[in-house]
Parts: sequence; structure tokens; C-alpha cells
Amino acid sequence: MNYLTVENISKSYGEHPLFTDVSLSLQENQKTALIAANGSGKSTILRIIAGKETADSGNVVSRNGLVIGYLPQDPLLELHLSVKENIFIGDNAVMTGIGEYEKLLEQTEYERAPDYDKQLEAAVAFIDNNKAWDYEAKVSGILGKLNIHDLSVPVKQLSGGQRKRIALAKLLIEEPDILLMDEPTNHLDLDMIEWLENYLKRLNKTLLMVTHDRYFLDSACDTILELDNGKMYSYKGNYAYFLEKKSERIQMHASEMEKVKNLYVRELDWMRRQPKARTTKQKARIDSFGETEEKLLSNKVETKMQITMQMSRMGSKILEFENICKKYGENVLLNNFSYTFKRGEKIGIVGKNGAGKSTLLKMIMGEITPDAGRIKTGDTVTFGYYSQDGMQFKEDQRVIEVAREITDYVDTGNGTYMNIAQFLQHFKFDFSKQHSHVSKLSGGEKRRLYLLTILIRNPNFLILDEPTNDLDIVTLNLLEDFLLGYEGCVLLVTHDRYFMDKLVDHVFVFRGNGEIKDIHGNYTTYRNLIDNTPNVIPPKSAVTNAYEALPKAETKKKKGLTFKQKHELELLEKAISDLENDKKNLLTKLNDPSIDHEKLFHTSKLYEITEKHLEEKTLRWMELSELQES
Repeated sequence: MNYLTVENISKSYGEHPLFTDVSLSLQENQKTALIAANGSGKSTILRIIAGKETADSGNVVSRNGLVIGYLPQDPLLELHLSVKENIFIGDNAVMTGIGEYEKLLEQTEYERAPDYDKQLEAAVAFIDNNKAWDYEAKVSGILGKLNIHDLSVPVKQLSGGQRKRIALAKLLIEEPDILLMDEPTNHLDLDMIEWLENYLKRLNKTLLMVTHDRYFLDSACDTILELDNGKMYSYKGNYAYFLEKKSERIQMHASEMEKVKNLYVRELDWMRRQPKARTTKQKARIDSFGETEEKLLSNKVETKMQITMQMSRMGSKILEFENICKKYGENVLLNNFSYTFKRGEKIGIVGKNGAGKSTLLKMIMGEITPDAGRIKTGDTVTFGYYSQDGMQFKEDQRVIEVAREITDYVDTGNGTYMNIAQFLQHFKFDFSKQHSHVSKLSGGEKRRLYLLTILIRNPNFLILDEPTNDLDIVTLNLLEDFLLGYEGCVLLVTHDRYFMDKLVDHVFVFRGNGEIKDIHGNYTTYRNLIDNTPNVIPPKSAVTNAYEALPKAETKKKKGLTFKQKHELELLEKAISDLENDKKNLLTKLNDPSIDHEKLFHTSKLYEITEKHLEEKTLRWMELSELQES
């Protein structure tokens, strides 16, 4: 049964369209994940469906009487109210009734009204009539699983992560007919994520969520929607199936564009050889050539980029912990922890929120001092520290200006360098995005830029504290490939199980009371040790195998482009864009009925010259593009 339909919605901010004519449908009990690159409009689509934002065109139609619940990335709670008051406010009569009952129970003898007994009797009768006693037990269970215990504290005193968990609990407790969830696993520890995953699998509700957690969506969802270059693609199946079908789509598109490129070269040669006098038949062919050219320039074959960088030299002494101790009050985070890092180690860190994971990283960086013990760092170690609160940009700066404050060229090894504009493109910042202000970037795009500013400093020891939050799946795959080939050390805190499984050699498990256990293997190995049931996600799962089937860069040595050719290609892209604008403006002047004869003659000549230059630069761009991909 169809629950909700989105029909041809479009949204633009200023002159730049975010997406155009996007359609989708949600069926009863269907569980759908929406994935796309950062800045493509995923969160905007959820806000439009939830009624929090208006589309420029198109419609959202749902069945009468359906209730839609929405969890945004940054929830808007009533900061002056308590946790309990925030959870129980709303239009849900049962929740309101339970909230009134709880409020009556909390009243002291001096606070009670003269008719207190009648109020309490009425509240009990309401819960009886609505069979809501089990409901109250469910509320307590959800709050406990999300580590929400003190319901009296004002929300304004809580962190952003705690507020997100409160908003998530409120949504799950309300149980609307359709749940819209934007990155629901952010700010949850691994135990919470696995609980939520199982809870949503059993929930007989319709779900549409935006998430980058691949194990989560692979387990909890039966449908994947991909927004790619403004078009929506639907895949009935899990993440592994999506990767397989996406691979087929990419290969078909590449084959189609190769045919278009060959046709363009033949038609361009014909255009150059034709006399100026045009027959009707020739004009039709010219129009067809224009359409071919537009299709070629507006479609790019998706290729799997790889990042290579020169790492700073690392000596034999790297990093040593000697009996490190740290506690806050009665909360012991580390107790006599010792470890000596070896060259090239990649270590994951797991544990509940507040167990001390980020504290350990901050002690390495000198931001926090141990209560006892010593941390010794080798003289050749260069840290690259990605922290949860380290992302600070000037909002009026352009993206390329942020990067150029650090360097103009990135050492990619073997005596080769890449200019910063090219390196930005590897991180999915195209030419127009590079010249956008930071204030115009999405949350995920800002995190991608922050990660880039760390990597271009060529560190040999990466300390990554939740690097996967808000990054899109395309960027995560790119980062994974980089880290797999990275020869330095990595210390990683992440709630992304797929990401950790793919990268780490062993895991530091923060077990509480200062105890840290070192387990050799990845996250799945750790789960197998503490779980008696067989693990449904093997270390190298069907997801991983399907991902590896995607088109990858050739392993053999490639000819590629010289430094000079790379620079020329960059200039050509800018020149082609400028010439297309000039051509468009000249055509507008030629179509102006008020233009005099002399101006018409000069404008026509200028149009011919511009068109010729555009053809020449487009052909050269094609030649260099083929060399780059060969």
C-alpha cells in the first residue's frame, strides 16, 4: 500500500539548483535509505517531506490521517524545559496522558492540589482505558538503551549529542506512521547503534533515513534510493545489491559516453569542412551536433579516484604510553595503561560514550595532562589530528582560500606534485565549489574540507576522532582507500563498524573503570568474542565483495598527465566555461531586434571566433581527459 508520494520536486538556492524533478514513493512498512554525495540535497528532501521547508515546484502527497515524524541532524528542542517535558510534549494523547500521570507522582505533599486524588484517579483511568501501561514500560526501555536517565535536567545543560539522543527517543516513543531520520546513528555509541538497528528491523513502520553507516543500512533497510547528479535511482535490496547494480549502471554510462565522444569528433570534423551557406538538412545536422556537444560536456563518467601522498619520514621511536592514569572525580578513565606503537599500526578504539576515548587522544596531543605516567613521542612523528570540535573556518572564506593558507602544492610522492585545485577535486570539490564560500557548504562538505586540511600537511601519524560523522558514502570509500595504502600509524575512534572492520589491525576496548583491553583483529573479531551468537557480518562481507566489484583505477603503471598537462587541463576547464558564457551572451545580442547593421556584423564575426575557440579548446580538453583516464 502506497503511503507517500513525492512528485517532481525541485529546489534551488539562488541561481544554483540543488535538485530538479525528483520523485520517490514510500510503501507501507518499507524501510528506505537515501544516499548521495554531501551537498546534493538529502536533508532538504527530508525537510520538504516533513513540511519544514517548501519545494520550489512539485508536490508531496500522503494518505489521509498518516502521522509523519522527523528527526533532523540538529534537533530543535525546548531548551528551557526538562528532558521529560521535551519527550512528552506534542500531539500524542497517550504520551500526554502518561506525562500527566508521571507529573502527579512526582509532586510532594505540599505541591498537591485539593483534588489531587481525583486527578490521579483520572490519570490512572486514562492509562487503563488506552492500555498504556506497556507503553510506559516501552518508554523506559528506549530511554535506558539510549542512556537517558536523568529526566529532570534542563535540555540547555546538555551537549549536542545528548540532545540528539533525546530527539531520537522522542521519535521512537511517539511511533508515527512514517519516520524520517537524518543521520540517526550520529552521537550513538556502538552498543546503541546495534540496539537501534535491531529495533528498527522489528518495527512495523515506514522508514526513510539518511545515513552513511553501511552496516546499519545494509541490515535495517530493504530499499536504497540514490540521488546522483540530480537524478533519483531506486534499488530494491540491501547495500551489497546496490553496489552491484550501481557498478553495472556506471559501466553502461561509460560505454554510452564513449559512443557520444566518437560521434562528437566525427561531427566536429564535418562542421569544420562545411561551407557557410547552410541547407535545411545541414541545419538539422548542426542542431544535432549542438545536442551532442551539450550531452558530452554535461555528463562526466564516474571514476574511482585514488589519493596518494608523500608521508613524512618516521624514525624507530614513535609513541609510548607508560602507566597512564586519568580520572575525573570517581570516574576512572585510564588506570596504568601502557603501550608502545609500532610502525604502520592501525588501531581502532571502542567503548561507551564517556569511557575516555577522546580523552586519550587529547592526552597524546597535549591538550590534557595525565594524572600519572608518561607519554613519549618520537622526534620524527608528525601528528594529523582530526578532532570532533576542531573544525573552525572563517565563513566568508572561499574553499580554495582555506586550502591555500596551508599550501599551494601537495607532495604526492616520487618527486611529483599536485596543485591544490586538483587535490580539492579528488575530494569532490569541483571548480565552482572551490570558489564557493564556506558558509554555503553543507555540514558534510565542511567536514570533508576539514579532513583535507589535515591530510595535505603530510602527517605520518593520524589521530582520527569520529572522522566518519556526516561524510557521504562516496567520501568514506575514498578515505578508506587512502588509509588502506597509508604507511603511517592510525589511531581511530569511530562508530562506523564497516569503516573500522576494513582498516584496523587491532582494537583498544575501553571496558570501564580504567581498564583497556587490546584485542587483535577488527571490530567483528571483538564482537565475536563477546557475543555467543554467530555474527551475521563476517570480516569480509558480501558488502565488501560487492564494493570491490566497482570500477577501480588500473593497477598497472599509467602514462597519465605531466605536471604541465595537468595545469593546462585545469585552465581549459575554466576557459571553456568562460567561452560558453560569451557565446550565450553574443547569441542574445544577435537575437535582439533593435541591433543596428554595423553592430550585427561585428557581433556575428565575434560569435564565429568564439565558437571556433570553443571547439578547439573542447577538442584539446577531450585529448587530455583521455590521457588522464588512460
